[in-house]
Amino acid sequence: MTSIAERRAAFRALHERGCFLLPNPWDRGSARYLEHLGFAAVATTSSGAAWSRGRADGTATRDEALDHLADIVAATGLPVNADFENGYGLTADEVAANVALAVETGVAGLSIEDAVGGEPYDVEVAAERIAAAREAIGASGHDVVLVGRAEGFIIGRPDLAEVVERLRAYAAAGADCLYAPGIGDPEDVAAVVAAVAPKPVNLLIGGPSPLTLAQVADLGVRRVSVGGALARAAWGGLERAAEALVDGRFDGFGGAARGVDLNALFGAGR
Repeated sequence: MTSIAERRAAFRALHERGCFLLPNPWDRGSARYLEHLGFAAVATTSSGAAWSRGRADGTATRDEALDHLADIVAATGLPVNADFENGYGLTADEVAANVALAVETGVAGLSIEDAVGGEPYDVEVAAERIAAAREAIGASGHDVVLVGRAEGFIIGRPDLAEVVERLRAYAAAGADCLYAPGIGDPEDVAAVVAAVAPKPVNLLIGGPSPLTLAQVADLGVRRVSVGGALARAAWGGLERAAEALVDGRFDGFGGAARGVDLNALFGAGR
């Protein structure tokens, strides 16, 4: 098992060149399986974690989120990037205190959103929150990648100029990596990459996309996450199998893990 410090150093190095995939497990088993497949790192998903508890996204408390982060970190030897929503605090000081707690779970990175309840913070306030998170990480003495998120495109404000302004402000406030979930047009992606260069950019591809990983890399993106997409796919398999049972049929189980002995996988090690 690699140490937390080794995972953090490896995660930092992944951001220096190339383009890597950052899939999003929602529980210990999915984290272990993604490690088994050879991914270099994983990221949590607030939506996937919430659904596994029968809850809607955005309803987790800070302590529930921290418990989930610690659980995923313990499940895998890979670096873990935390979906830390908006920092679970109303003020910058609260965000700083909560980020310090998140760092103690062993995560290698964490992201802070710039909106709550579908409403964006003023850009100056959002940048102050990023700066507070940066200060908390620095005070911890641990090398944790800080990701600044501009939520405009997924909260109904698809204004590229505003998103770019916000990401630049978060970069200046100390974010190591920038992220605008919801952008997908190659020109928009390239514009964001250019706007915050040389800092790395995370691209969310949460559903079918005509882009390939090679094309995304050519746009200058450094990492690609999938948000709740894997959890949705798993729920889709459950839905199809369960609806077949409701109809009195047993032909809905074709989506079971093919060629994988899960007992053997989960019985080996952690």
